[in-house]
Amino acid sequence: MPLSEQEQKLLDEMERSLYHNDADFVSAVGGGRGRLNYGSLVLGVLLAIVGLAVVIVGVILHAPFVGILGFAVMFTGVLVALKPSKLRASKLAGSRGGSKGSSSSANKGGLMDRLNDRWDNRDEKNE
Repeated sequence: MPLSEQEQKLLDEMERSLYHNDADFVSAVGGGRGRLNYGSLVLGVLLAIVGLAVVIVGVILHAPFVGILGFAVMFTGVLVALKPSKLRASKLAGSRGGSKGSSSSANKGGLMDRLNDRWDNRDEKNE
């Protein structure tokens, strides 16, 4: 069942409010993972495969220490594969720390803040 026009406006207003008030939360959750770091992904998959092989060898040899070591290698491989790229991490750190050299108000706010301001000011320009 589609939303009524009033419900759609209310939903849009709630979304704008979320973007405006919780910009850090939105960038952390809604920003996606960004660019894939293929080097980390390949290294992580290879480590996970090697770790799985070590776990299997540990089971065959009945050596719990070898199995635990294999599991640690597998776990490390998964962490390496899921590690965000350096570009994405530097963007997040830069956005939280603020921009050092920019003094204009357009650069201080995020994209969503600027879009929200333009949306809020659209009625003032039309009148």
